[in-house]
Amino acid sequence: MRQKLTAVGLCGILAGPLGWAQQQASIAPEAPAHNIFIRPYSAPTIPPVRSGNSMRMQELIRAGKLYLTAQDAIALALENNLDIETDRYNPLLEASSLKRTEAGGPLPGVPSGASQVSTVTSGQGVAGTQAAAGINIGGNGGAGNGGNTTITQVGPVTPTLDPVVQSTQVFSHLSAPQANTTQSQVENLISSKRNYNESIRTGYSMGGTVSLAFSNSYLDENSPVEMLNPSNIVALQLSVQQNLLQGFGRAVNNRNITVAKANLHISDLSFQTQVIGVVVNILNLYYGLVADYQDVKAKQSALDVAQKFFEDNKKQVQIGTMAPLDVTTAEAQVATSQQDLVISQTTLEQGQVSLKNAISRNGLADPRLRDVEIIPLDRIDVPEKDDIPPMKDLITTAMANRADLEVDRLNVINARTAALGTKNGVLPQAGVIVGATNNGTAGTPQIVPLRGASGIIPPGESLPTGIFPCPSGVGAPGQLCSTAPEALVGGLSTALGQMIRRNYPSERIAGFITPKLRNRVAQADYGIEQLGLRQTELENQRTVNQVAVDVSNQSIALQQARSRYQAAVRNRILQQQLLDAEQKKFALGASTSFLVVQQQRDFATAQSTEVAALVAFSNARVALDQTLGTTLKSNNISVEEAQSGRLSRQSTLPTTLPTLP
Repeated sequence: MRQKLTAVGLCGILAGPLGWAQQQASIAPEAPAHNIFIRPYSAPTIPPVRSGNSMRMQELIRAGKLYLTAQDAIALALENNLDIETDRYNPLLEASSLKRTEAGGPLPGVPSGASQVSTVTSGQGVAGTQAAAGINIGGNGGAGNGGNTTITQVGPVTPTLDPVVQSTQVFSHLSAPQANTTQSQVENLISSKRNYNESIRTGYSMGGTVSLAFSNSYLDENSPVEMLNPSNIVALQLSVQQNLLQGFGRAVNNRNITVAKANLHISDLSFQTQVIGVVVNILNLYYGLVADYQDVKAKQSALDVAQKFFEDNKKQVQIGTMAPLDVTTAEAQVATSQQDLVISQTTLEQGQVSLKNAISRNGLADPRLRDVEIIPLDRIDVPEKDDIPPMKDLITTAMANRADLEVDRLNVINARTAALGTKNGVLPQAGVIVGATNNGTAGTPQIVPLRGASGIIPPGESLPTGIFPCPSGVGAPGQLCSTAPEALVGGLSTALGQMIRRNYPSERIAGFITPKLRNRVAQADYGIEQLGLRQTELENQRTVNQVAVDVSNQSIALQQARSRYQAAVRNRILQQQLLDAEQKKFALGASTSFLVVQQQRDFATAQSTEVAALVAFSNARVALDQTLGTTLKSNNISVEEAQSGRLSRQSTLPTTLPTLP
């Protein structure tokens, strides 16, 4: 049992550095696992980079050889290729950009004005105009920006669509020595203050903002001259600001969201294009490797023929029936064939290195993969006849399936959508601000002696409301006093009741307009964007026109490649026959060693030409699928599976494994 556990542990240790691992989880950001209140303020989890190869790689290795079909090579590339893995992040980035845009506000990097909640109030305290408590109760408080903020973003800025809640609490205890005690009646004015400010502000897509703010200011001072001490002042402010010209309308304010949604779709299409590019590269590498094996086999065959001819000539020289010069000619051909074989073997090794790097995350850095020999199981099949649909159907297929054409179309739409902003930006800034404030004031009443002439009882006259002779112990004999009205007597609940009942309402409406004389910047921005849009439209049309040319060229190239391959096969067969005939003539003494060697060279050249024509046909067939946009369909590839990096198809090996192709 201990030995089994040790073996399992060693396997786990060795498997780690080699990169053979189960496919990891998704690379998409994971939302925080918190409740709805904490989640917006918790950073999402970004999974680490997936560094291990999929288990498919290990399943296809037998005895130091990696047996691959073309479909298995594609599957390994889609699961492990680093280029594809990098491209998988692009749709995720665009999704995050869309989320950022849906929140509104200026684009990233564009400055914006920010306001802070006031922490002082006028109309409360000793001087009656103190700014230390925090609320404006005269109906002048209110709403948002005045429409004159300088923004460097081209076109109007979308209001922030996410509600912003702001809460500020200020607690203070202040001592202020009084150089003049006439007003405060104390040498050291001691104030205890509590300020509470709560607000919520949001924008809406028509181009305006709405805010609701509640303020509560509590003040307790040691001054005897205040009628309410301590006192509470509360206010509830509702303010709406609406743009009327620049920045007005849903289309203008939602343009960035519209573009971001299109960019997300463009990112998906671009990823599809990248997948097609990887699949095309894998197919070319795979079938190139198939041809490399055939080329090595042909070069080895040519070397065997040259070696046998050289050995036969050596025997004839030894028995005196052939001149030594004929042996030298045969030996030179052996050396040439050996050189050709070495070059072909080198090309084969380079092809294996390229394919290993394309289907693995680690490439040759993985020692286990570095020493593996790739054995391709598929062959290149060349049909006897062309089975290509009519050119009209091919062009229609390309127009319907090409992702890059759809990307160009969406780019034109995006340019037109963005132009809404620059066109609207030509208008002057103008808007209206509407505000309403409900106020409330309450506190503990104090009897305050009146000073000066107002504190003397006029003979024969009645006293005004709220003025009465000072009671005993307050003020001087005969002095008049005053106190707060009964409606203001109470605590915070009294002030809140006044606010809710709108006992002391204030309303305001304001408008602003800020035209720019000559307005050359906005005019130029709009002209530049429109001219760029026209260029984009022309380039799009040129791309569409080029599709027909590309389809026609690739169709012709495929037909020519098939014809060249068939001609190369016929030529190789004829060269084989000529070589056999020349060898028979040489055996009968009717030919020379030079002619036989020359025929061997011609036959080797014909074999190389056949292999090159085979590769050219395979590449042309792959290129036609790419031009038509049918690469993924032809190879049964799902974009969704490619995006996830986990393919559902199973890889199976044949019962009898070949040693070499």
